[in-house]
Amino acid sequence: MGFTLATWNINSVRLRADLVEQLLRVEGPDILCLQECKSPVDKIPMAGFEALGYGHMVARGQKGYNGVAILSKLPLRDVGDRDFAALGHARHVAAELENGVVIQNFYVPAGGDIPDREKNEKFGQKLDYLSEMRDWFHAERPKKSILVGDLNIAPREDDVWDHKKLLKIVSHTPVEVDALGAVQDAGAWVDITRQDIPDGKLYSWWSYRARDWDAADKGRRLDHVWATSDISASAHGSRVLRAARGWDKPSDHAPVFASFDL
Repeated sequence: MGFTLATWNINSVRLRADLVEQLLRVEGPDILCLQECKSPVDKIPMAGFEALGYGHMVARGQKGYNGVAILSKLPLRDVGDRDFAALGHARHVAAELENGVVIQNFYVPAGGDIPDREKNEKFGQKLDYLSEMRDWFHAERPKKSILVGDLNIAPREDDVWDHKKLLKIVSHTPVEVDALGAVQDAGAWVDITRQDIPDGKLYSWWSYRARDWDAADKGRRLDHVWATSDISASAHGSRVLRAARGWDKPSDHAPVFASFDL
């Protein structure tokens, strides 16, 4: 069974339903995982997605904030969610395909602006969220699984536009990078994007603040596709659809793709 998966922080699925439909129509991934849907589940505009062949959805939502959804051409079984760090946020959902592959869709907290948990509660919440992810994967080692989402951390030096300038900027601080590495190690996760594209600058997010995001190109790779080591060799074709960042009224994130032959 082969399938292509994409992950995209859409920054409001209702506001950008037309962009989701454009992606589904033009790129046609078998599975699309969305984050920051900012919608209750019953308000997600499924009719347009269903018309394009995406008749299956597993999602968790809340009004105005957070929210994660998995849209699929392939049948899915809802296998639950976890409230990491007891935030009460819709930041995680999991679904299982008919071939037994489990897809974990995450939206890790951004962490605010100050990288100090004593001065910034949100940064502490982010670190706690990552610690609980790590502990869960230690306790229940995942198998035949794919983890995707906006993890809000750019771990490698070439995942940001300037490593030295961003060392004290939330999303690339050493404490965050170490925490994400511990999550990855706990589940024996393989970074599929970097398995396929091992070298060079690679970004999936560009700030709205830049007057010309494309020319400035001050990006960060915040969106990830991982797979457990038992299936990582089946992955291929990773790419970032950079062009989507330039679509009309875009999200500040671009979709990240990977294909699997399982």
